[in-house]
Amino acid sequence: MVGLGTIINVALIVAGGIVGLAGGRLFTPKVQDTLMKAAGVSVLFVGLAGAMSGMLSMQDGKLVSGGSMMMVASFAIGSLFGELIDIDRHFVTLGEWLKRKVGGEGDRDFVNAFVTASLTVCIGAMAIVGSIQDGILGDWSTLALKGALDALIVCTMAASLGRGALFSALPVAVFQGSITLLARLIQPIMTEAALANLSLVGSILIFCVGVNLIWEKTFKPANMLPAVIVAVALAFA
Repeated sequence: MVGLGTIINVALIVAGGIVGLAGGRLFTPKVQDTLMKAAGVSVLFVGLAGAMSGMLSMQDGKLVSGGSMMMVASFAIGSLFGELIDIDRHFVTLGEWLKRKVGGEGDRDFVNAFVTASLTVCIGAMAIVGSIQDGILGDWSTLALKGALDALIVCTMAASLGRGALFSALPVAVFQGSITLLARLIQPIMTEAALANLSLVGSILIFCVGVNLIWEKTFKPANMLPAVIVAVALAFA
């Protein structure tokens, strides 16, 4: 069944969010703050590991780095476009709309939880590669693995930030579902080099999300999202 991977991914995010909410109600604010920082450290190292694996390689027995110019160009150009159209504001507007629809006006962390969790679970090569595999081959295994990882992340975020994290399932459904439906059109673009660039830049964006979980509002990762598109385009330059 085409699209089964995204359905599994979304279901696991919702399940993780529900478990996190149920557990979070039992925790004091101090414990919730500790959990949020624990989630931040985890996300930091997920992003750092992805970035390092994309930049470092062994050549002639020596550790060398690469991709620096691509990374700088992607973030410079992508962040410029992101700021001009202010993607972060649109994410916040969507979060505020969701908060009103679900009656969460009294939840001051709803929007922050929604935006932070959404950016964490939507960014990354697994989402794109897995969706293409699902759309062309009907292979949902990559998205199922991603869903398990997402469930753990959203569970921790929901316990510390609240139910807004659970609604990150919506952008995942739209983003991955769209790629699955358009898989045959996207596949030729996602060459090995394009995927490598996307993974590197996406991992750095995830690192920025982790920083924000520990030091709030340090970055606006949403406004940096176009860097991923620039990174893929630079693979063909």
